[in-house]
Order: sequence, then structure tokens, then C-alpha cells
Amino acid sequence: MIKNITDEEIEKLSIEDCFKKLEEVVEKLEDNTSNLEDSIAYYELGVKLKNHCNKKLKSAELKIQKLSNKNDLKDYN
Repeated sequence: MIKNITDEEIEKLSIEDCFKKLEEVVEKLEDNTSNLEDSIAYYELGVKLKNHCNKKLKSAELKIQKLSNKNDLKDYN
């Protein structure tokens, strides 16, 4: 079951897999079949997945900025 995914498993997810899991969480929350306790667990998982996605995106952004800065310096040589 998706709500039983551990923090360690989340950390190992690629951004693509993380988005897929996040979509599953949203679908579960939107289908209105979960009780309050399960809905809260899905919401908490969604927050963790969102944070992981943000971390991956920020890391990619920093790598692109570094590469861009290196290329800018080469243009001046």
C-alpha cells in the first residue's frame, strides 16, 4: 500500500517515480473513500513526496546554474 512507504524509500525515488507516487496520493485523497485517519496519513505522505520532489528539482536547478556559469566564464576566455 502506498501510504506505508518509508522515508528511506522516498529518498531513493527518482523525481519521475516521486511524481507518480504523488499523483497516486492525490487520487486517493480525491476519491473520498478513505477514512479520516487514512486521509491524514496520505496527506502526510503527500507532503513528504512534495518535499522530496522540491529537493530534487532544486538540486537539478543548482547543477544547471553551475554549468551555465562555467560556460559564461569560457565565453570570456
